[in-house]
Amino acid sequence: MTQTVTIEEAKKDISRLLERVTSESDEIVIADRGNPVAKIIPITKPLLRPRVPGIDKGLFVVPDDFNDPLPKEIEDLFYE
Repeated sequence: MTQTVTIEEAKKDISRLLERVTSESDEIVIADRGNPVAKIIPITKPLLRPRVPGIDKGLFVVPDDFNDPLPKEIEDLFYE
């Protein structure tokens, strides 16, 4: 459920509003003179899989010329 509150209400009741957002997954819109200016929404935690070292081995190979100087025309673009 989305609720709209004024800036003054948000200042006064920020703890209660944050509790609603985190426990009830509500969204709170903060309005200034009737115009929405911000929204407080719950942060969803990404599903994390355990990291496995080396799982992407071989997907990218560093080219032999990786550390060679850039071509002059590209290098010049950095100094324009």
